[in-house]
Amino acid sequence: MQIPYELILGWRYTRAGRATRRNGFISFISGVSMLGIALGVAALIIVLSVMNGFQKEVRDRMLGVVSHIEVISADGGALPDAQATLKTVTAHSSVLAAAPFISAQALLARGEDMKGVMVRGIDPALEPAVTDLTPGVQSQALAQLQPGQFGVVLGVDLARMLGLRVGDPVTLVSPSGQITPAGVVPRLKQMKVVGTFSSGHYEYDSALALIHVDDAGRIFRLEGPSGIRLKLRDLHQARQVAYELAAVLPPEVLVRDWTQQNRTWFAAVQVEKRMMFIILTLIVAVAAFNLVSTLVMTVTDKRADIAILRTLGASPASIMGVFVVQGAMVGVIGTLSGLALGLLVAFNIDVIVPALESLFQASFLPKDIYLISRMPSEPQSADIVPIAIISLVLAFVATLYPSWGASQVNPAQALRYE
Repeated sequence: MQIPYELILGWRYTRAGRATRRNGFISFISGVSMLGIALGVAALIIVLSVMNGFQKEVRDRMLGVVSHIEVISADGGALPDAQATLKTVTAHSSVLAAAPFISAQALLARGEDMKGVMVRGIDPALEPAVTDLTPGVQSQALAQLQPGQFGVVLGVDLARMLGLRVGDPVTLVSPSGQITPAGVVPRLKQMKVVGTFSSGHYEYDSALALIHVDDAGRIFRLEGPSGIRLKLRDLHQARQVAYELAAVLPPEVLVRDWTQQNRTWFAAVQVEKRMMFIILTLIVAVAAFNLVSTLVMTVTDKRADIAILRTLGASPASIMGVFVVQGAMVGVIGTLSGLALGLLVAFNIDVIVPALESLFQASFLPKDIYLISRMPSEPQSADIVPIAIISLVLAFVATLYPSWGASQVNPAQALRYE
């Protein structure tokens, strides 16, 4: 099969500067454009992969405490018919496990120290099936949450704030008081710390207390669980499953998924990721439009060649095609090099970052400041494919004007002084 001469000439012009001193500067500018595109594409892939990794790490730690879906009573009290609701939600094909719970706000007091907490009453036998918090709980802590014993498992930061250790007593103050002749008096309950947990998320480690669901019912005067926590086969289908469950459950029951419970955080991450994509795309755009100056200088240098080709019968479209091929070659090579470099770094960032930390004797993610002490990375095709397409499109667009200028060269004027 005969290769079009536009491709041959375009490729020859792309690498011509390496062999001739005359075109050395043009080749240098072309190489700089190629390198700029490669670095821009690599930077985009690395940054977005790291942001995806951070989002996944934080999401997984968050879901260690927050369930995929929660079915709760609309009035904040006990579910109207907990057993029927439990039977309905577990019948859904996407639901792996379910566990009842009671959630309420209260105060924990130890001496003069008091702290507002979110108390969650759980069933120790069913809770491990719907949450990944169990590995972060001290050994045998959940097993000691026996009904009637009024034991409590605290987040490590909460226990540290109140100066509590395993075995210490602590007072739980319920906001719903009891009516006495002297007025409404807050109800107090002496409890015993039976363990601590660490979810890796400060918001929960500093404000969450776990007790048995039966004890929570007695303390907060509820006749049953206030909600049911669900674990799904695929957490990304939570919104759709929540919509389907809401359609079959009674109106006095609310269904909310994990994206709704943390909507602000996930929206902020998406906005930040979108802005980083736009900002770093400008780097690729600057490098791609450097091709304009490269091709303009190449057209000026090749005016005689263009005139000879026109004299031999080449059409303006063919002349334009030659220089489009030249610019596109730079864009393709730069994009492919950037993809290779970006993916190489993104997939090996867990090796590269520790090596840099060891070399410079520095810690990029101090454990006492950040939730995550290692640099995570998760390259996704949904990010990589648009990056490659945008880079190629920008490089192609940058070639159009110089290539069109080359097709308008007048052969007689170009050869006048040759």
